[in-house]
Amino acid sequence: MSATGISAFDKTLQITNTWLSEIMSEHGPDRQLAWHILGAVLHSVRDRLPIEVSAHLSAQLPLLVRGSFYDQFVPAKLNSCERSQGAFLEQIKQELSMSRPVNVEDAARTVFRVLNHYLSPGEVVKVRHSLPADIRGLWPDPSATH
Repeated sequence: MSATGISAFDKTLQITNTWLSEIMSEHGPDRQLAWHILGAVLHSVRDRLPIEVSAHLSAQLPLLVRGSFYDQFVPAKLNSCERSQGAFLEQIKQELSMSRPVNVEDAARTVFRVLNHYLSPGEVVKVRHSLPADIRGLWPDPSATH
């Protein structure tokens, strides 16, 4: 029996839960925290990508995650967003400020590993190379996971 009665919704729930399970395997069995980690890291990545690269990335995200990816998106902020690793991690920290303490570098690396695992290798390379080098340094080499 279908959980929602709509196959697209059931599929996105299944895939999203798989992603969250991978995040929980590294950050503890708190699904809500895993959801917040995923969103915080994706928002920080999104705000540092060219709009075209961001759109291509979002196309490969599960439908439910894609909605979160664009939540509170302000395109005008893209040109004014600080692109240093410190600012990248600070944005994640701010988004996670209402949850239990999380090492934001570990959170970013965890989400990057999930993306390496589930996105096409070409998309991962494109997104990684669109980020500043110091942020890219947090993203594990995708060739190690494919």
